[in-house]
Amino acid sequence: MMKKLLVTLAFVLLVGVGCSRTTENELPSLPTPEFADGFRGYALEIDANINEDTIDNFLNRPDSVYRDMRLLSDPATFENIGGDSYLSGFVQGFEVIPFPYLVNINLPAAVGTGYTGPTLFTLTEDGEYLANFEESLRILEWFFPRDKYIFLMCGGGGYARDTRRLLIGLGWDENRIFNTGGHWNYQGDYNVPIRRMVDGEYRFDFWKVTYHAIDFSNLREVNR
Repeated sequence: MMKKLLVTLAFVLLVGVGCSRTTENELPSLPTPEFADGFRGYALEIDANINEDTIDNFLNRPDSVYRDMRLLSDPATFENIGGDSYLSGFVQGFEVIPFPYLVNINLPAAVGTGYTGPTLFTLTEDGEYLANFEESLRILEWFFPRDKYIFLMCGGGGYARDTRRLLIGLGWDENRIFNTGGHWNYQGDYNVPIRRMVDGEYRFDFWKVTYHAIDFSNLREVNR
């Protein structure tokens, strides 16, 4: 009886593994990244094919990771350009790793200075990305695996654009990284709301967010 049970269990496991592999192998191929037309393309480098309007069709792929590049609360006043300084919602499946922690930022004057704390990398005037900590590249490779497709999103598209530039500048395959645009423009079916009104005031359910902060105090600075 026990032998028969073990054989049956082994068969079920093999079938399950086979089905899993078949499913992954049968994933629809992705288009080559290309920029959208107009301002969204030449300025923000948002993808023409995979963006806020279509991202719902590309969620939950086992060969991909999904990253939202915003801070929970950004010091920059994005309300001045029609945006939101708070992460008031996100697309289901996206994990948050704030772009301002990755490399120094250059924001429009209209929104103010923004985050000025430590970063994993520094972008020089020559366009070179220099690691500020010995662990910088390892951290980046953990959150943005080189062997996966990478879908990036932020509020309006700028942080996602600059994350894509950073990764490509450090050797990632540009054909595997998509700037899917900004959550401010998302009208799909998988929005996870964070902001809610309570007694006339906004409250934020940040506990819903899979949020990856970086503890810079535990990293080893690079001596230059």
